[in-house]
Amino acid sequence: MFPIHLLLLLVFSCDPGDTQVPDCGIPHPSARIVGGSESRPGAWPWQVSLHHDEGHICGGSLIADSWVLSAAHCVVDNGTMSEAEGWSAHLGLWSQDTRRSYEQHRAVVTILIPENYTSVEFGEDIALLRLATPANITDFVRTVCLPRATHRFPSGATCWATGWGDLQEEDPLPPSWGLQQVELRLLGGTACQCFYSQPGPFNLTFQLLPGMLCAGYREGRRDTCQGDSGGPLVCEEGGHWVQAGITSFGFGCGRRNRPGVFTAVARYEAWIREKTRATFLSQPEPPPSEPPEEKNCTLALPVCGQAPHPGTWPWRSEVVVPGASKPCHGVLVSDKWVLAPASCFLGSDTLSPNISGWRVLLPPGVRSVPITHFVPNENFTQDADYDLALLKLEAPVNLSEDIQPLCLPHADHYFLPSSRCRLAPWGRGGSPVGPHSVLEAELLSRWWCHCLHGQQVETAAPGLLCPLYREDSHGCWNASRWSLLCREAGTWFFAGAGRAPEGCARPKVFSALQSHGVWITRVTHGAYLEDQLSWDWNLKEEEMTNQTCPHSTAQWACGLRPGPEGAKGPWPWIAEVHVAGGQLCGGTLVAPGWVLAAAHCGLRQGSGASLHVFLGRTGATPPSLGHEISRKVTRVHLPTGSSSQPSFALLELGGPVEPSPSALPVCLHSGTIPAGARCRVLGWKDPRDRAPLAVPVSILPSRFCPCLQRGMQPGGLVCVLYLEGQEKLEIDSAPSLICLDKGGTWTLLGVAVRGSQRHFALVGTQAAWISQTVGGVTFVGQPLSPPGLPGSSDLCLPDTNGAANPTAPATLLLLLLHLLQN
Repeated sequence: MFPIHLLLLLVFSCDPGDTQVPDCGIPHPSARIVGGSESRPGAWPWQVSLHHDEGHICGGSLIADSWVLSAAHCVVDNGTMSEAEGWSAHLGLWSQDTRRSYEQHRAVVTILIPENYTSVEFGEDIALLRLATPANITDFVRTVCLPRATHRFPSGATCWATGWGDLQEEDPLPPSWGLQQVELRLLGGTACQCFYSQPGPFNLTFQLLPGMLCAGYREGRRDTCQGDSGGPLVCEEGGHWVQAGITSFGFGCGRRNRPGVFTAVARYEAWIREKTRATFLSQPEPPPSEPPEEKNCTLALPVCGQAPHPGTWPWRSEVVVPGASKPCHGVLVSDKWVLAPASCFLGSDTLSPNISGWRVLLPPGVRSVPITHFVPNENFTQDADYDLALLKLEAPVNLSEDIQPLCLPHADHYFLPSSRCRLAPWGRGGSPVGPHSVLEAELLSRWWCHCLHGQQVETAAPGLLCPLYREDSHGCWNASRWSLLCREAGTWFFAGAGRAPEGCARPKVFSALQSHGVWITRVTHGAYLEDQLSWDWNLKEEEMTNQTCPHSTAQWACGLRPGPEGAKGPWPWIAEVHVAGGQLCGGTLVAPGWVLAAAHCGLRQGSGASLHVFLGRTGATPPSLGHEISRKVTRVHLPTGSSSQPSFALLELGGPVEPSPSALPVCLHSGTIPAGARCRVLGWKDPRDRAPLAVPVSILPSRFCPCLQRGMQPGGLVCVLYLEGQEKLEIDSAPSLICLDKGGTWTLLGVAVRGSQRHFALVGTQAAWISQTVGGVTFVGQPLSPPGLPGSSDLCLPDTNGAANPTAPATLLLLLLHLLQN
């Protein structure tokens, strides 16, 4: 449980109708542990544990010998209030595990809530429970005093909340389940509303209502939590404890700038008086008006993840183990704990290594601290997903600009696509040679990450993060594993732990850390988990996460381009082929190291030394994010045994291209496209601008192709029909014909023949040659004979110039029949 904020030193008097000093709100004379977390028996004698079916559900407070005050949401489930039968009140209880002689158990016979209660966010979160028999008032069972409706608790006062709730989010109270206490500070309504008007967890804001009050600290880390609901928030005034609030709800537990929300008891004086004989105390003199400084809020900033000079990390830790040749890289996550890969220290034969002599360097060269505890992840395996361990320092370190913890994400954290990130050493090994720029990366979306790399990792992985790198020509990356640090609003988070890289390539996939936050906080009780700081959500991007991934091989996906068909952005397989002499031609990436282009673009068998290929462009100007990819062509391949005028050429690149949204192979279609596919001609409208343009077209039956251009054989050809008024593409660059199937995969059907906008040579006719030359290229569909219409192939009417007339009545009639059939 986190400490609750509010202490109030006011002098009050009894109700004018009272003739003697009340005995409410007086604890057992045994001392409280001020500022601690666990109370002593009798310290809070009005505390009640409400049980249902023999288990603790909520807290409550004894306000009269036969009445308990609690929260309405404790007794309402899906809009229906519980029957009293099955509920019981445990009075004088300290431990949920051990029973003591002074405890009293009472059945509940009546439950009352306000008529207009619906849910906690709409207020009225208060309930009264009548006991079957009155409680016996003793040193361990007493009533708490209640405030009059005119009572005003001053902001800034410190009060106490009590209960058996979780110590932290999803961190249950351990045995012996003793009653916890937490000191909180009351916040003025204006200041509290200011906090809840700022985006927080889930990007939510909240409107406080009359009858609500707030208690907590802007820095967080002390709060009530799940299981404390219904319990009292009490303030001491003149030797008596007065209940200011009922624990109602919050956004998480102890989160920064998210104080707890309580039901203000004073507002319900009339309702409580009508039902019970509780003791209300009058306030002789109200406190002064809310101080001006309390009317606004100063948001607390994170105290973790601050690095003025990226790359010089103040949380960097090296664990030195006697006998090990190299230290193990980890990160400081609190003033007492370091997180590192468990595989640095564990073999297959032991989970309890001898930690004698282990030391942590924080950061290396600043301070050396011995280790006293080693805690491997509860699900530890040698796989990266659960390869984590926590190491406790012998003594807490003083946090400073040079030594501070790294922020950790909550389970609901979503690192936004395009987040700027850095790689940092993780595990045994050293850093690569080269400038810090090669460590920079930005995140892909979840959909891109899963479709590009999801098939290469374990299906049980808790989550994946995929970075997109700039082009890198520096050194080798296999010296160490890597961690991924991502920045939000100036604060660095530990986003993911990387798997061992393959060869010299940079790591492609990182295991998301947020699924381990519960384990980390449960062990450390102090690690810095932070809320999301950037809220630039892209809902369309999120919708893509549920789409089916297109065809892929074991190495890469193909034909992948999320978003609506008309979406702007790069077509990741379109390539610019720069030929000697300034000639420019279009090409298509068909495998990570291969581009398919039209042979008539001046491509010749053999050397490609004069050719250069560019990928990732959306126009003549290189992209600002630096994700343009360029490769020299080492060799040009033409079909073996082809005629003097082959249709295609394969360009072998000087090195493979890492699959990314800027450069991803297209799938190739083995035959003609099936009916119902949506097809586009993809190319440039202006060779000087070179912004890709995709023009919708209809695929015509192959028997119409001679009608559009006489003398061409239909076997290896497909022809298209443009709708009237559509833009035409520049034809010298040989635009491509692509089609989108029902599964969301883009396939390359053909490449434009020389001098034509309507005729495309089918890549399926060269499937064997392409597969043998490239290896790993992805063909989809079954090889098919070109479809046609029955009857004579001579269906065209000659025009006056002897050329085919595509608008002749017979052609239009046959086209209409074709469209009706489909």
